[in-house]
Amino acid sequence: MFAKVFPLTAMLVAALTLGGCGDRLENIGRPPAMTGIDGGREAMAMSSTAMPNDISARRSSDGASLWTAGRSSLLGDRRAQQSGDILTVVIEIDEEAEVSASSGRGRSGSESMTVGALLGIPQLGPLAKVDLAPGVSTSSSSASAGDGTTRRNEKLTLRVAATVVGQLPNGVLQIQGSQEVRVNYELRELLVTGFVRPEDISRLNEIPYDKIASARISYGGRGQITDMQQPRYGQQIADTVLPF
Repeated sequence: MFAKVFPLTAMLVAALTLGGCGDRLENIGRPPAMTGIDGGREAMAMSSTAMPNDISARRSSDGASLWTAGRSSLLGDRRAQQSGDILTVVIEIDEEAEVSASSGRGRSGSESMTVGALLGIPQLGPLAKVDLAPGVSTSSSSASAGDGTTRRNEKLTLRVAATVVGQLPNGVLQIQGSQEVRVNYELRELLVTGFVRPEDISRLNEIPYDKIASARISYGGRGQITDMQQPRYGQQIADTVLPF
């Protein structure tokens, strides 16, 4: 029986190992592949809206005068306003949080009851060997104490260009941006998506990250250094399956 189960288990482990290492085996000796300009699975996982492709062309006469109300005029508003426009997302996160709490609780109680006489038993003399005092006596006590501290420190300074990919009926713009930089065999990825109000966009066509609703910011990487920082697949499986 054991001889039949062992080959099956070995085949299952081998299939899981090869399946999880398939991408890594393909990238041996090669730098990590960059995502296509039309978005990949990482970008689409953060936003289901595709990049706009049906942007209407602007007329050449729109920039014929310096005093027109168009965006290309001298006093025109060059902030992102519609699908296809580009704006800069400024990410400056410098946050520190510390939470400390302690609690204590204590309680004690006692009860005592004495029976002075019961059906004349104390009057029976030497034949009554019953001690009725005290009749009932109880006592209890309990105590508990707790102490906890949480501390976090985050600092991140980035700038990334994002594209307006949609507009809600109330005028709110949906933006999506990605940036990839590959150095040797390590690829750094930056993804950002969310919703912004046109009036929150500055005259420099920039939007701070804290003005983005439902902001999703991802900063990470792919490559040999990132692989070395992750435990092996077998260790991850063992950590998940083993109860101790």
